[in-house]
Amino acid sequence: MEVDKINSGLIPQSQPNWQGRPEWFFNREHTDTYELWYEGRYKRAEVWQKKVMEQLVSGDGRIKTLLEFGCGTTRFTRWWKEIGIEATGGDISPLMLSQALHLFEGDLVMADSHHMPFKDHTFDALAFITTFEYYKDPVQVIREAARVGKYGIAMGMMNRNSPKVVRRRVQQLFGKNPFYVTATFYTPAMLKDIIKEALKGRDYSIEWTATGLPKWFPVQQWNVPVGDFFGLYVKLKDVY
Repeated sequence: MEVDKINSGLIPQSQPNWQGRPEWFFNREHTDTYELWYEGRYKRAEVWQKKVMEQLVSGDGRIKTLLEFGCGTTRFTRWWKEIGIEATGGDISPLMLSQALHLFEGDLVMADSHHMPFKDHTFDALAFITTFEYYKDPVQVIREAARVGKYGIAMGMMNRNSPKVVRRRVQQLFGKNPFYVTATFYTPAMLKDIIKEALKGRDYSIEWTATGLPKWFPVQQWNVPVGDFFGLYVKLKDVY
C-alpha cells in the first residue's frame, strides 16, 4: 500500500462550515492547544481509554494495519504501534494535520470520512477515537469504514450516560466549552442501533466496555453503560 505522507489535494485548505455548520477543529484557537489538553487534566483519562481500546482491538488477532479517521494531531494514531499495529491517520482538518506532520512518522491523508479515498479492504480495521460524535451521517461513515476496513471497526466514544454531558451542556449555555456544540453523544445501545442499520445483511459481532469513572470509584472499567467513555469493537465475521 502506498499513501502520501499527506494528501492535501482532496479537500480545500479552509472548510469552516463543513457539514453546513462551524466546527471547533477549523479554529486555530482550539487546535493549537489540543496536545496540551491531553498532557494536562485529560492525562489520566487517556491512559484508561487506551487500555480499553487495546483490550478490544487486540482481541482480534487479524488486525495488523489500521486507519484512524479523525486522527487530529495523531495522539492515538502514534500509540497504535505500541500494541503492534501499523497505523495511518486521516482527518479533514488541515489545522490538525499541520501539527500531525511533525508528530507522526506514518502516513496521513486529508479527506472526508463519509467518502474515504481508499480501495476496498485497504486496511485490516478502521478506528474512530472521540470523533464519530461529529458526523452528521453516521450510517454512511460506518458503511465506508466497513468497506475500507476488512476485519473490524474500533470506536472510542464520549458516553451519553455520564454526568459530564450535563456539565458540558450547561457550560455551552454560558458560551463556554465550544468543543461539544455540534457533538452527538451516544450510549452503547444507541450506537448498536446505528451499526445495525449500516451493516444490514453483514455477519458481525460487537464487544464493548466503559471507563471514565470517578477516581474514587472502586473500579475504573466495567461492562455497565455508565462512564465518560466507552470503547466498542465491531468484528466483521463474513470476510476471510
